[in-house]
Amino acid sequence: MSRSLLQATAIVGALALVPLSTSAMAQVDTDSYRELDLFMDVYNTVKENYVDKVDDKTLVDGAIDGMLSALDPHSSYVDELDFENLQIQTQGNYGGLGLVVTEVDGAVKVIAPTEDTPADRAGIKAGDYITHIDGKLIYGEPLDSAIEKMRGEPGTDITLTLVRPGKEKPIEVTLTRAIIEQKPVKWEIKDGVGVLNINTFSATTGADTRAAIQAINKKLGHKPLGYVVDLRANGGGLLSQAIEVSDTFLTHGEIVSQRGRDVDIERYYAESAVPGDVTDGLPIVVLVDAGTASASEIVAGALQDHHRGLVMGERTFGKGSVQTLLPLGPKSALRLTTARYYTPSGQSVQEGGVEPDIRVPQLSDPDFADRPVFREADLRHHLINEKDVDHSILEADDKDDPRFDATAEALEKKGIEDYQLHYAVQAIARLGGAAQVAKK
Repeated sequence: MSRSLLQATAIVGALALVPLSTSAMAQVDTDSYRELDLFMDVYNTVKENYVDKVDDKTLVDGAIDGMLSALDPHSSYVDELDFENLQIQTQGNYGGLGLVVTEVDGAVKVIAPTEDTPADRAGIKAGDYITHIDGKLIYGEPLDSAIEKMRGEPGTDITLTLVRPGKEKPIEVTLTRAIIEQKPVKWEIKDGVGVLNINTFSATTGADTRAAIQAINKKLGHKPLGYVVDLRANGGGLLSQAIEVSDTFLTHGEIVSQRGRDVDIERYYAESAVPGDVTDGLPIVVLVDAGTASASEIVAGALQDHHRGLVMGERTFGKGSVQTLLPLGPKSALRLTTARYYTPSGQSVQEGGVEPDIRVPQLSDPDFADRPVFREADLRHHLINEKDVDHSILEADDKDDPRFDATAEALEKKGIEDYQLHYAVQAIARLGGAAQVAKK
């Protein structure tokens, strides 16, 4: 998540004004100078003795990257290309494949494919590792380099080699680049139930969610039985939009709070952006999985804590931190973790994620039982939850629950392509039907 540069500058100023005693300042200065002296000794030794001549920019960039990677997985240096990537993520469109990727120990790892893009249609999955692009090994290359290679003119082809945990042999796929349009909200109607697929929190997600609700009502000619808010594989986005989407379904109360190191608790409430509940209290199921992260966990946590929606699916990713964009100059910035966020009940989702009210596995995925699941707690240097998290409980994902004995093949014969969504729609149909009977 990011905030405006104006907000970021204000936060930097507030942090800079924290007073220190004279003796404390002297101790800080002494310790800092000692560490900086050590850094310069290493810097000069490397520059003078490394086997190949190395320029200052390479050493400084490497030092910055190393410094930030020692903090947590989400703090990073944002250069001109990274800044462009952030703008694309929150506002614009681009020519490419529709992949959200990160770098793990020199390897390019897929966080999630964007729905209805070349990557999604090719069957690329979260957790896949991209090892080759057009037959050339990319391991150890900067992440920006891999991203630039995957982007390109729409209509041009690219071949990716993937390593999928659990599969013995690499997978090779050829894709055709396309215009990746940022459509944060898609909607459909299933069995009288409105389905809102929110796949990212960009600049218009809140408004697009309300527009989708209106479109569903217009298509039906009346209100639906209820809504499924599908947040699966939604890696997050703008904090402001997570608040606005939550506000769409709530009439009152706190949505989320964030707490930094030295600043007061900042709280966000319903009806700050949207007056009332746009759905008029109709039943809601919030569908989540291990790819539901950050801003989408704020929405799931808010609706769950206020008992406004039934959270269903798998335990979420567990990213409970806020990143602020702090400008360093006209073309660079720091994306720095500056706060933790908490659900209305005061719980942090960091590491543990949001636990669904009803766990529902994705049985329509034939690889579900063997599919490796990656969450925040698996990332190196992740922030530790301030409260102890029982990891033994978190590992119990109930894949062998006897309630869910159906196979992917059996579901396919019944025409069920997405078991989790099917289960959620059926739940809404029962809840909505019961509500209608109660009104009569």
